[in-house]
Amino acid sequence: MKRIFVACCMLMGMSSSMAQTKKAANVVVVTLDGFRWQEMFGGADEQLINDPSYSFDTAALKKKYWAATPQERRAKLLPFVWNTIAKQGQLHGNRTLGSNVNVKNRYWFSYPGYNEIFSGYPDTLVNSNDPTPNANVTVLEFLNNQPAFKGKVAAFTSWDCFDGIFNEKRAGFPVSAGFDSLKMKQPAFRLLNEMQFLSPQPLGEGVRPDHLTYTIGKEYLRQYAPRVLYIGFDETDDYAHGGRYDFYLNTAHATDKWLADLWNTLQSIPQYRNNTTLLVTTDHGRGDIVKKDWRSHGSEIEGSDQIWFAAIGVGIKAEGESNKSEQLYQAQIASTIAALLGLRFTPPQPVAAHLPVIMK
Repeated sequence: MKRIFVACCMLMGMSSSMAQTKKAANVVVVTLDGFRWQEMFGGADEQLINDPSYSFDTAALKKKYWAATPQERRAKLLPFVWNTIAKQGQLHGNRTLGSNVNVKNRYWFSYPGYNEIFSGYPDTLVNSNDPTPNANVTVLEFLNNQPAFKGKVAAFTSWDCFDGIFNEKRAGFPVSAGFDSLKMKQPAFRLLNEMQFLSPQPLGEGVRPDHLTYTIGKEYLRQYAPRVLYIGFDETDDYAHGGRYDFYLNTAHATDKWLADLWNTLQSIPQYRNNTTLLVTTDHGRGDIVKKDWRSHGSEIEGSDQIWFAAIGVGIKAEGESNKSEQLYQAQIASTIAALLGLRFTPPQPVAAHLPVIMK
């Protein structure tokens, strides 16, 4: 009965909004692992940026990212987000304004979060970060099984666990996760293959540096023109766990540059120009009530179920930062990805309805 009820809600919610929505031809999804809503909407945290135990050079960090108001600080940290997405798209999750976005899963860490983002189902059986093949069908697998999208779906991620999260062998679309040998034959990919395997591994064998993940994903976009592309960054989470607030901020700032470059690249290619939606979000939050808990997350750390998302492009109303009282959930993103493409996500598992607030 629960499954039937969820499906009926989804159909009723989508029937009216999809009729009014301009369909996107392409969707690009980007995630910043464990990046807090506090920095997304408020910029650098005053206590953390002034704490020398979290930064080797607090003066240099403050010169880059500090300002008197949260609005100024966030624009310094994430200029593309606040100068472009905030003007042409939407941002949700600023809890100080009443916009609440939460995960539905009970665990509040990465694999359960990514499963929820892409399968639309907060599965209680997904309860570890082990790279076990996911029993749930993700929206990327679902789309790749549609004739119009077959062979036009791809994922590039820094964390090697995504081979399991997307169940690559069953899903049938390419997943380049971690230090993963690239099978494409173009000279650019041969060079990128050399670069990734000769590069340092500062975060271990399971995490490819984010700048390489981005460069590989962008080159795949240029060479193969996927209709659905996912790029998953990891370093914000790793540096937070390591207590390096300086690296955490610098990585977020670099990711904002990649988002700007990605959006400009999409607008420079006829297939994507004015025909694409970009969704950006995170898999979980982090602690904040006890300041040292910014390094951590999980069900025992209050606040690490609190997340955010941003969107720009086709199907997205230009409403900027949400300042209305609302409760949205991570589980709604999967159906939203399909809805933006004019499809209903109908996997075997139960699935949450799409996010109605971003559709136009």
